[in-house]
Amino acid sequence: MAIYNPGGHRWSMTERGATHCHREADCFTLGLSQLQWDGQHLTLHIDEVGVPLPRRIRGTVHVTPERLFGFSTALDAHGRHHWGPIAPSARVEVNLEHPAQRWHGHAYLDSNEGEEPVDRAFREWDWSRCRLADGSTAVLYDVEPGQPGGRLLALRFHPDGRVTPFDAPPLRDLPRTAWRLNRRMRSNSPVSVMQQLEDTPFYQRAMLQSQMLGETVTSFHETLNVPRLVSPVVQAMLPWRMPRRG
Repeated sequence: MAIYNPGGHRWSMTERGATHCHREADCFTLGLSQLQWDGQHLTLHIDEVGVPLPRRIRGTVHVTPERLFGFSTALDAHGRHHWGPIAPSARVEVNLEHPAQRWHGHAYLDSNEGEEPVDRAFREWDWSRCRLADGSTAVLYDVEPGQPGGRLLALRFHPDGRVTPFDAPPLRDLPRTAWRLNRRMRSNSPVSVMQQLEDTPFYQRAMLQSQMLGETVTSFHETLNVPRLVSPVVQAMLPWRMPRRG
């Protein structure tokens, strides 16, 4: 759980062992937190402690998909890593006790899965998604961007359930992050960073303004650098950000 507030962020990504996890057809329990699906709504009951400052994160989040998609595609040449959006367009209602906040808005829900560690197949990727004026969602998955053998997914998920490819705009370099992480975005016009949400040695998350499919859009953008992720220095730092319980 990552919460970005003007007054400060809260972050919780605790890794839990098998004794603290339980899964059924419509319910997934992790420690004190739980995800429930009733056929129309996904409800997240959150009860966590943030790091590095031990502050409580508690409350509920309701996600209502506008439409469910069964789309999935391989990200690597051997088909061992797959990605697909479950609900590329959804509504979200957030009701938190700690920190105290309530709001609602647009949401996106997807899935990544792999049969092997991520460093066996990838070095880096840039990913982004944006909502277009007609209610569709455009996703760019740029695996090994600009490199021979790289894979580019440019897909549009329509409200009527169609999935159509589109011609991706040119690749544009963005300013490096504070951790000197290279990142890129595809756009038909210059790209501006509206808000930097996460900035770590191996990963960054930001809100960007760019142009795509004839529209000026706000994109949620992420970059992952796998060699940095698996470096001994970063691996030694991760327990401070991702503690393990059981």
